[in-house]
Amino acid sequence: MIQLYCMGGIYFILGIVHFTHTGFYRPMMPKFLPAHDALIYWSGIAEIVLGLGVLFPVTRSIALWGIIAMLTVFLVVHVNMLLPGNRLGMSLWALGLRIPIQFALMYWAYVNLP
Repeated sequence: MIQLYCMGGIYFILGIVHFTHTGFYRPMMPKFLPAHDALIYWSGIAEIVLGLGVLFPVTRSIALWGIIAMLTVFLVVHVNMLLPGNRLGMSLWALGLRIPIQFALMYWAYVNLP
């Protein structure tokens, strides 16, 4: 149960950060995606809702599947950042590490499915 509270709290807090630090996320957005700010806000809303959903047994399963889906979509951003010109001054190994972390987070959600 503790790990579900941790997971929920992490996504809830990161969702809030999408609103308080939108400028942090803006440079990460792939140029081919439209409406960067709107996408950042919607992803923040998704993280908040899914983070809260993990905490309640009645919504836990759908929230965990939602987290897996959301993280799958976020792979677009992480892969795009590996391309030359999109690295934002980050090292290639640090950017590359983000992809297995995404899969680890997906696995964490999956193993907590009821």
